[in-house]
Amino acid sequence: MATTQTEEAPTTFGLFKGFLILGLTGFGGVLPLARHMVVEQRRWLTGAEFIELLSLCQFLPGGNIVNLSVAIGLHFRGIPGAAAALFGLIAAPTTVVLGLGVIYGRYSHDPHVVHMFAGLAAAAAGLLVSMAVKLALPLRRKPLGIAIAAAIFVAVAGLHLPLVPTMLVAAPVSIFLMMTLRG
Repeated sequence: MATTQTEEAPTTFGLFKGFLILGLTGFGGVLPLARHMVVEQRRWLTGAEFIELLSLCQFLPGGNIVNLSVAIGLHFRGIPGAAAALFGLIAAPTTVVLGLGVIYGRYSHDPHVVHMFAGLAAAAAGLLVSMAVKLALPLRRKPLGIAIAAAIFVAVAGLHLPLVPTMLVAAPVSIFLMMTLRG
């Protein structure tokens, strides 16, 4: 990864605190907030570094944001930083989800509770769309990138092809096309 925007690397506690706040505020859609915190607010990475790291994390098993927190923590403070970032990210949401599970288990017949959970799902979907738009903006002047992204979207969302095999084929093909056609 290239040099970062900040002159001073975050401390282990700073990583924990940043990802704890992220976990507390980003229920159901942390990725857009992660980009804002890491790139715009704390300037730990540049926008390009964030997208590069996120792209790598999407190919790793597990959740993208979990992988991203570990990668950022590891980059700045090694294994203690990775552990701090990961624990900070998952501590509050785990507690909240367990609490919501208890509430839903006890009051799932109540229409107010059902509507509350439907509202949470809608908010998460909106955050996901917002993040997709932010990540797609750098592609607006790259027709080949747009075509590749559209083809993968059609394959997975339209044709219902399995994600992992589609990505295993699409990744090397798209890299080859970008390298070949770029010159």
